Parts: sequence; structure tokens; C-alpha cells
Amino acid sequence: MSNPRKIGFIGLGIMGRPMAKNLIKAGHSLTVYDIVPAALDELRAAGAAIASSNREVAEKTDLIITMLPNSPHVKTAILGEGGVLEGIRPGSVIVDMSSIAPLASQEIEPEVRKKGAAMLDAPVSGGEPKAVEGTLAIMVGGDEGVFNSVKDVLLSMGSSAVYTGPIGSGNVTKLANQIIVALNIAAMSEALVLATKAGVDPEGVYNAIRGGLAGSTVLDAKAPMVLAGNFKPGFRIELHIKDLQNALDTAHELSAPIPLTSAVMEIMQALKADGLEKNDHSAIARFYEKLAGVEVRKVEKV
Repeated sequence: MSNPRKIGFIGLGIMGRPMAKNLIKAGHSLTVYDIVPAALDELRAAGAAIASSNREVAEKTDLIITMLPNSPHVKTAILGEGGVLEGIRPGSVIVDMSSIAPLASQEIEPEVRKKGAAMLDAPVSGGEPKAVEGTLAIMVGGDEGVFNSVKDVLLSMGSSAVYTGPIGSGNVTKLANQIIVALNIAAMSEALVLATKAGVDPEGVYNAIRGGLAGSTVLDAKAPMVLAGNFKPGFRIELHIKDLQNALDTAHELSAPIPLTSAVMEIMQALKADGLEKNDHSAIARFYEKLAGVEVRKVEKV
């Protein structure tokens, strides 16, 4: 167990709520803020103190965690009016666990440093289930000494916290993760739709290949969902679109072509056009199902 800390937590969405609760379970004193009253009520019931602004969170804590949808939200929370930097004290640490553009992290960090504070970018992988379990994979950029000073806190929310390099490196690592996950789901979907169209039981195909080279964490997490026709989100298509847009923007700035990412982005855009953006990203399979005129589903044994 980590040493008890006074921690601020900003952003109590689908990921932030369970992450904040795990910090409370680990014995930390938590002050939270969100613009959604119901989220604040839920954390109050779990034992957190409620702040009236981002600034107040910073005034009352020395480690401030942000978990917000995208770059503009993080910039507003930290740099904006009533933001974290208006209340932050020298020696404090901001850990932004949002998945945002690496360039945004690199723009915010010097402003944090001017206040005598430090900032890490520490996005996560694992979706809501692993946020609830406290087994997220956390990838961290920034000063390595600062990382080491908060690593025990991060491990209250994740099963791993890995230092990846200077500020922005955490989000570059997350973009790499999101590219691999998206392309894995697309490849799985193509394969299972092909099997279904050929009259082969897709569950049998999944069970046959999962132990071989084609097996992966993604396959084991997403194939059962598709076979059950369960597209309830652990990670919504609209959020993966956001991440892939950040990947494409970053890649274009660096002149690093990522053509397969562009292709799967267009698949997700087609699903969004069909009104499926709130589905889990396993619903990439529905794009292929529509093209082939079949559904990949578990065959009920008689």
C-alpha cells in the first residue's frame, strides 16, 4: 500500500469514477471536481471531499490527477480561468491521465513548471473493466524522478506503471497502443466474417486460433463480445475516433505515414454515420457484417 497522500482528482467520467474510488480504497484523502453533479454525489458517498472548482482542487492538494476527454478539456482545466494553475503550490505534481495529443502535453508542461510545479502525462489502457479492477496499464512521460515519487499512487489504479521518456512520451505510447488495438479488432472482424460467410462456426475458429500466433489480449477481450452480439461499451467507438485523430495529426506533423490507421479510422467514421458511435469498438465487426450480409454469432448447440 502506498503512503497516504492528499490527492485531487478532476474528471469523474466512465474511467475517472472507478479510478478515484480505487485511490480512496488505497487509503488516500481525495478532493474531487467534475461538472456533472451526479458524479460528485457518487464520489461524496464513497468518501471524497467535493471542490467547487479546478482551482480549489489544487489549493487543497499537492498531487492533482486529471482524467478528461481530450486536449481542449485538459487545457481548460489546468490553464483556464478558475483552473489548476490559479491554485497550485510550488512542489505540487499534476498527473494528466487523459488520452490527449502529445503536443498538448508539451504545451501545458512549461506553464506548470513556471509555477514551481511538475507535470506528467500518464494515459491508461484497459477500459472501464480494468479501471474498476484497478489493473490499468499506465504509460508515463515527464521527469523520471517525479514519476518515481508518484509511482506508488499510480499502482493504486493500475497493475503496471511504466516510464517511457520526456513529457509527451506517455501519450505517444498511448497512440501506439490505440493503433494496435484498432487494427487488431479490424483484423479479427475480417477473419470472423470470412469464416461465417464460408459456413464455418466463428466460435470454433476463435477457439482454434487463440492459442497460436494470431492469439492476443485483444482477440480474447473482443471476440466473445462479437460472438454474443454484445456491443455494450467498455471503450466507445467515438473515443477511439478521438484517439486515432490524435494519432493521425501527430503522424502528419512528424511525416510518419500510418495508412492502416487511416483505413480503420474510415471504418469507424462509417459506423458513426450509422449511429453506432456509442457502441464498444468491438462493433468494428458490424461494419464487416454489413458489407458481407452476415452476422458473426455463437451457434447455439442443439
